[in-house]
Amino acid sequence: MSTIRLTMAQAIARFLTAQKTEIDGQVVPLFGGVWAIFGHGNVAGMGEALHGVRDTLPTFRAHNEQGMAHAAIAFAKASRRRRMMACTTSIGPGATNMVTAAAVAHVNRLPVLLLPGDVFANRRPDPVLQQIENFSDGTVSANDCFKPVSRYFDRISRPEQIIPALQRAMAVLTDPADCGPVTLALCQDTQAEAYDYPESFFAEKLWTPRRIRPDETELAQTADLIRSAKKPFIVAGGGVLYSGAEQALAAFADKHGLSVGETQAGKSSLPHDHQANLGAVGVTGTGAANALAEDADVVIAVGTRLQDFTTGSWALFKNPNRRIVGLNIQAFDATKHNALPLISDARVGLEELSRALGSWKAPEGWTGKAREEKTRWFDTAARFTDPTNAELPSDAQVIGAVQRNSQPTDVVVCAAGGLPGELHKHWKALQPLGYHLEYGYSCMGYEIAGGLGVKMADPSREVIVMVGDGSYLMMNSELATSVMLGHKLTVVLLDNRGYGCINRLQRATGGESFNNLLQHTNHVTLPDIDFAAHAASLGAQAVKVKGIGELEDALKKARNAERSTVIVIDTDPLASTDEGGHWWDVAVPEVSVREQVKTARQDYETALTAQRVGD
Repeated sequence: MSTIRLTMAQAIARFLTAQKTEIDGQVVPLFGGVWAIFGHGNVAGMGEALHGVRDTLPTFRAHNEQGMAHAAIAFAKASRRRRMMACTTSIGPGATNMVTAAAVAHVNRLPVLLLPGDVFANRRPDPVLQQIENFSDGTVSANDCFKPVSRYFDRISRPEQIIPALQRAMAVLTDPADCGPVTLALCQDTQAEAYDYPESFFAEKLWTPRRIRPDETELAQTADLIRSAKKPFIVAGGGVLYSGAEQALAAFADKHGLSVGETQAGKSSLPHDHQANLGAVGVTGTGAANALAEDADVVIAVGTRLQDFTTGSWALFKNPNRRIVGLNIQAFDATKHNALPLISDARVGLEELSRALGSWKAPEGWTGKAREEKTRWFDTAARFTDPTNAELPSDAQVIGAVQRNSQPTDVVVCAAGGLPGELHKHWKALQPLGYHLEYGYSCMGYEIAGGLGVKMADPSREVIVMVGDGSYLMMNSELATSVMLGHKLTVVLLDNRGYGCINRLQRATGGESFNNLLQHTNHVTLPDIDFAAHAASLGAQAVKVKGIGELEDALKKARNAERSTVIVIDTDPLASTDEGGHWWDVAVPEVSVREQVKTARQDYETALTAQRVGD
């Protein structure tokens, strides 16, 4: 057996360069690069190793470990999970900064390879700088925090252990069902240890997507159930986009006269003007999609994990006889809430299900209702997104301005607060992947870093990041990274002076405005933050605008800018779209001295009666 002597870290770097995939007939590196913030736990080992492969596996420097992992996750999502990135950090806070991002990837089923430094395997310098000491367990390190948010976890304490660990890591990262974050905690002394690795370990490997075909029995049962339906309805989730099943979904809906509601992850599966697309479904859904979801007797859930925002906390599907079909690559998701599972890749599953259904079509009366509801919703939505002369515009009016100044190929990026709900209802995506929302973990601070990852995945598309002042303050450092790397973003920063979304939720559940908007917090002096000046200090072009007219002018200029632009606009913290949507289960206190809370509790108990769990 031919071998090559390398350090463990060099072996990792060389292995990663050998992993390939095929996109549109072209073989490309599977790993788009490695994000690295070096410290004493990885600068000597991984730092030297990455320097050696810098021409084939680029290393990118970030400003925050969580931010760089968000960028890597967004890169994978924008690449339909066909490509991915790795992230390396030092031991200690550098590593634990990535734990939140690992949870983002875990919830959203997205691949990212996390390579945090770890303690010394030989334990001679214990406790090493930044080491967490567990009084009762000598094997614990800070990296154990990654275990519940990793699909696969391993701690590498011998150089030869990296061989099976990387093989297992790749199996998880490329598996459509088990896909998610992999953490390989790298003991810092082991990174520098040499071993005679077999050269075959570094042979080029081509990874192509595995497309699981449906079981014949499940397929027949599903077709029989749908044929019996009088009011069938499709819920399209992120799995549609990961599978590249948009055309299959459109053909399936057209052939069988079915209507589609899109989850946050599934939005842009169909063009907004496609006759079958009723838009967002669930808590932040359109009036059209939710009207059909409420009456549906068969809900065909394609590539969705059916979280509570999609199901209206399991109170949206009100038909007492409704059944759910779970067309999903992962059995865990396909069988939720007593669903009839159709375990399959989304594209293949839709194609084979369509053949099994033959010429069957949904009743014309049901299809006609969908058309009527869609027309009604379009008229309603326009009232919220059309410009007015309001001194403080609503989020929806800002979205309308951004939409009017966008192109079909643009990508809008967002993550948390009130904006995701307004975007879910109002954004009109025309091309696949044109809507990029992190709403599985709804992680504040994802937005700018995520936008950077999207731009790196496809530099040909304009990326528009929409972010509130709260999320911007929580994490903005990768704005500087976007300037440094030459990846231009347009950031629209909506300043409502606090956490406006949670303030509205607080009031809706009977609470008094408290500790959300800045004016309602414990303060001596209210902050008056100059966001434009801050963004400019990070190297971006920046401007503060007043009103929708100035916003539209600034958006036109930003499109032609050479580097990232931040446009700041003050908005109304109380206004939101009160049409569409659905109840969401947020528990209200049973006991309170405040009458508003008592009233809200009564309404809450009434709403709970609509929940249908486990049937």
